Amino acid sequence: MSEHVTPFPVYLFVFLALLVLTGLTAWIAFFDLGIFNNVVALGIAILKGTLVVLFFMHVAHSSRLSKLVVVGGFVWLILLFGLTLTDYLTRGFLGNVTPVEGIEAPPGVVAPPVE
Repeated sequence: MSEHVTPFPVYLFVFLALLVLTGLTAWIAFFDLGIFNNVVALGIAILKGTLVVLFFMHVAHSSRLSKLVVVGGFVWLILLFGLTLTDYLTRGFLGNVTPVEGIEAPPGVVAPPVE
């Protein structure tokens, strides 16, 4: 079985791309993009992470099983973040709650006064 050897110019290109993306991240931080601040920052971070995984971790030229393991790990990560965010983002959906004597309502929940 022959091992793939990545030529030096490819590593140099990936390194320069990572430098440019890091500079872009720093430059974009000075602009107010409203709700898109996090979207742009995460998009650049995902692109940089993809370059690192594909070339520096040699996943681009590995077997299909290795690629499957990497994709499975990212699917699991997205699933865990998604489930965590569904809990966090829906905490204020309860609205008005009937209070119990001696227990305060959680932050963000409007409870009627105890009579």
